[in-house]
Amino acid sequence: MQIVGILITGIGVLFLLLGSYGIVRLPDVYNRLQAGTKCTTFGALFTIIGVGIMEPSWFWKTLIIALFILLTNPISNHALGRASRKSGIPLCDRSVVDKASEFEQYKGKV
Repeated sequence: MQIVGILITGIGVLFLLLGSYGIVRLPDVYNRLQAGTKCTTFGALFTIIGVGIMEPSWFWKTLIIALFILLTNPISNHALGRASRKSGIPLCDRSVVDKASEFEQYKGKV
């Protein structure tokens, strides 16, 4: 079980590494939130579950922590993105699709 735990923890560390690269590399707040949300959610999930597999007495505690992260991380990042949008932080000039402005235009016509 130690090898399985180490492999799952390694997958989590890889996700976290890729997420940090995305946060540094991507151009604006909204893209960075997307990279940070997916990678940190999966990275933390796999890392914590891997630790739970390596330490069987901790498994149920780590499972509860992982489920908490799985539920709260996307919600908090959605709130950050929405607050950024409402405070007027612009998209990158290279952005092609802006569904929020399309929704706001449609909402104004109704």
